[in-house]
Amino acid sequence: MIRPFTFSARICRNSALLQLSASIKKQPAALILRSQARLQSTESTGNAVDPRISAIVTEISKLTLLETSTLISELKTKLNIPDVAVPVVSAAAAPAAEPVEEAAPVEEKTIFAVKLESFDAKAKPKIIKEVKNMLGVSLVEAKKIVEGAPKVLKEGVPKEDADKIKQTIEGLGGKITLA
Repeated sequence: MIRPFTFSARICRNSALLQLSASIKKQPAALILRSQARLQSTESTGNAVDPRISAIVTEISKLTLLETSTLISELKTKLNIPDVAVPVVSAAAAPAAEPVEEAAPVEEKTIFAVKLESFDAKAKPKIIKEVKNMLGVSLVEAKKIVEGAPKVLKEGVPKEDADKIKQTIEGLGGKITLA
């Protein structure tokens, strides 16, 4: 049975902790402190590190996060490294076949701004009355809005309401665009 990587890692960690606790009971305190320091150490115990690399690491460790971010972006441009997300593969994953590029779904716009573009001169009184009722403004304000066409009547309108407003105004003789 194949188990996910995290489950296997947890089992390994737990068994290592059990072995460590069993060995701690048999060791003197000074030896325990040295082994804990070695476990928490970031230094390599095996191969000797090139002094140039060690100097670079020391200098990088003194940088702030902003400076480190700038360094990374500079290295990516200098070395021509693309920004690519690294895929996470679990132990239970099947062997990867050729990657399939999925087309990103196009998000349909759901919120619109209703804009009065123009209107027939004969339909002006009907459109003013409809704008007055729709916006809840006075007759004088509705007249100013309609005469100021092209003008946005409403913003942040859901698609269904925007379509109703468009059908109503266009039925009266106006021209509406949804932006």
